Amino acid sequence: MSGPLKGLKVLDFTTLLPGPYATMCLADMGADVLRVTSGSRPDLVEFLPPKITGTDIPAISAYLGRGKRSLALNLKDPRGIQIVHQLLAEYDIVIEQFRPGIMNKFALDYESLKRVNPGVIYCSITGYGQTGPLRDRAGHDINYLALSGVMGYSGRKASGPTLMGTQIADIASGSNYAIIGILAAVVNRLQTGKGQYIDISMTDGVMAFHSMAGAAFLAGDPAPGWEENWLNGGSLYDYYETKDGRYLSVGSLEPQFFSVLCQSIGRPDLIPGGVMPKDLNKVKEDIRAIIRLKTRDEWVEIFKGVDACVEPVLTMQEALESELATARKMVVDVPIPDGGKVRQLANPVKFSDTPAAYAFAGVRTGRHNKEVLLELGYTEEQISGFEQTGLFK
Repeated sequence: MSGPLKGLKVLDFTTLLPGPYATMCLADMGADVLRVTSGSRPDLVEFLPPKITGTDIPAISAYLGRGKRSLALNLKDPRGIQIVHQLLAEYDIVIEQFRPGIMNKFALDYESLKRVNPGVIYCSITGYGQTGPLRDRAGHDINYLALSGVMGYSGRKASGPTLMGTQIADIASGSNYAIIGILAAVVNRLQTGKGQYIDISMTDGVMAFHSMAGAAFLAGDPAPGWEENWLNGGSLYDYYETKDGRYLSVGSLEPQFFSVLCQSIGRPDLIPGGVMPKDLNKVKEDIRAIIRLKTRDEWVEIFKGVDACVEPVLTMQEALESELATARKMVVDVPIPDGGKVRQLANPVKFSDTPAAYAFAGVRTGRHNKEVLLELGYTEEQISGFEQTGLFK
């Protein structure tokens, strides 16, 4: 297995999206990821359509399971816990995504596993963290965004908060902070020999996204509301509908870009007012009226040769089939274990010497039971007995 993380071994107890996405990225970068799941309680993503043509593998499961081996274990069975303990001799990074306290019931919490391997790095991803008044509360991406305060100024005055088409809190916060935390803990362990526990709250992560607005508020500025600052509709930085019902994104914040914008739309008289003119509503309506005079692609041609920070709003199909996506190799062909290939999104991190590699697409739960247990020293007869007595359910 190639990649900059070659040598790292990860036990993955996660389901749904945040944890599986994080461990997929680690596997892309060379980590040996072993996913441990129940054989009788499939992950929800295994029921989501569509399936890869000619297989019974769901496309989403094949993506999130990319590069990971799969071991099915009944963790209510003491033999399952014993196998996990054996795996900890090498798989000394653990990631889980259950509500606080669930792993304790199986004696697979950090304190229990630390007694087996003192150097273990253990990461828990939850909506609200291991401490605090909401630690036991259920939630989804929309709830984490809401409680973080981000949606309090992301939307329109007339319609309120805006729904997102992708899972911001799950991936940008949960997955990515888990990756950052784990790799930071690995560096610390190389220096000190000690493992540690990592508590990732998706809501905490989104709170950290306040960045500029949060820094200003904590320094004494009032908290922003909808359409009240540079980036949320309180300036000419916005989306504008075109003649054919498509949209342009206009990010012409800096004077040099704003000047080019105004010249390109035939309104150089707007340059002195800048991106936040005193008569913002009137100027924005004027620009909206101008943009609606041409189709999206006509505007693309106009802005093609200039730097104005103006780009078209693309559909997913347009984006993934674009020259940019092709040049950046953002769609890759990944082998299916039983033959054939499936197109998937690539890992976005580009390394000069140790590029991401895509060994195989995700597999059905338990596919590697025999392989993993043989590596641990069990005989084929023992493994057959485990199967017959329900250890893999």
